[in-house]
Amino acid sequence: MAYSARKLIDELRGKQSRDKTLGQHFLHDERILDAIIEIASPLADSQVLEIGPGSGCLSERLLASAARVTAIEIDSGACEHLALCLPDLEVIMGDCLQMEWPAKIDTVVANIPYQISSPLIEKITTTPAITRVVIMVQEEFAQRLCVETPADRGSLGMTVMLDWQTKMHTKVAPHCFIPQPQVHSRVVELRRISPRQRAELCRMMIHQSFAQRRKKLRNTLRSPPKGIQTLANWGHVEWKQRISKLEHPLLEKRPEDLDIEDWLQLASCLESA
Repeated sequence: MAYSARKLIDELRGKQSRDKTLGQHFLHDERILDAIIEIASPLADSQVLEIGPGSGCLSERLLASAARVTAIEIDSGACEHLALCLPDLEVIMGDCLQMEWPAKIDTVVANIPYQISSPLIEKITTTPAITRVVIMVQEEFAQRLCVETPADRGSLGMTVMLDWQTKMHTKVAPHCFIPQPQVHSRVVELRRISPRQRAELCRMMIHQSFAQRRKKLRNTLRSPPKGIQTLANWGHVEWKQRISKLEHPLLEKRPEDLDIEDWLQLASCLESA
């Protein structure tokens, strides 16, 4: 490496103001940086998107892996720093949630700002060209994302299962960052799976049910889910007709009692009711 992680971080921090709203915690542990690249490998010829490259510690390793890397950075100071230290890195300045991503991207590898974790996962999911994701997230978010135990079941993890196979990797302590966050972090891997039948119907049902997670599904699904009219052959009238005819034991359960196969079965039964 032309620069050590510490050197890159010190170079950037020496130039920029301490804007806490950006959620910048720079990963300096060389072993964790290497582990992220190993998990994401092989990267040769991959079109990689890095969100929030910051100091460029991970960017430098991505470039060394022979990946073709595009980085989106919201901080102008960091953009200037990257242009100086990593001239081969393609950097786009802007808000990754508000802008259109390059069509060529097929992989995301990033130590993301934790405050945008949920909307970022949603945007990645709705970008079909992206098939692999390796990101650093907050430990608690990783548990909900990967649904490690039934207690972690929620709208986030259950809907992610409709599109991704997830895996938790290295746990990362606060001392691996500058400045230190108050939480542990986790490297998470997502690999896109083949589209599931009735995935969008299932997604709407999950969102509606977990919004009132203490109620039984028969009560929460009595009203049509938001957006149901966007699905072919569905509307408010069709929903009410089908849900009123459906008799199924899963309707007597609460949303956290169902695994993903239960949700898919319920969607299938509802469609044919």
